Amino acid sequence: MKRINQYKRLFAIEGNIDLAEIKKTYRNLVKEWHPDKFQEGDEKAAEAEEKSREIIDGYHFLISIAPETKANNLEEYNATLLKSGILDFQHKGQVLEVSFKDGTTYEYFGISKNLHIKLINSDNQFRFAKRNIFNSFQYRKSKRDTELA
Repeated sequence: MKRINQYKRLFAIEGNIDLAEIKKTYRNLVKEWHPDKFQEGDEKAAEAEEKSREIIDGYHFLISIAPETKANNLEEYNATLLKSGILDFQHKGQVLEVSFKDGTTYEYFGISKNLHIKLINSDNQFRFAKRNIFNSFQYRKSKRDTELA
């Protein structure tokens, strides 16, 4: 959730994420902070380099959790939940990363340590996650599965 809020602040987004608004804001931010805009010896050159990376990461992240993106990928997501079990999962902070047997990986945001412990201790982890996590929390498809392919 911290990461979501950080990127929403960067892109000045309040409420729901709108793809058109993200793209427009992204273009304006890139124009403002593009590293080529600054001379190599300029003090702001290093800051612009860092800021441009943050803008690009934020853009890709917000696009991946936008309702329109999720709606376009819902069929694939539901197929993963129907046909594939959990291969592995990791919890860090408030993010639960779940790798499925079909090779896809999804990140779920806002998962408390208490809920993670319940997942670990459940008799059937897939059933527990399906009932309590998969459709209850903000999620996105992770880049990790495409990197492994």
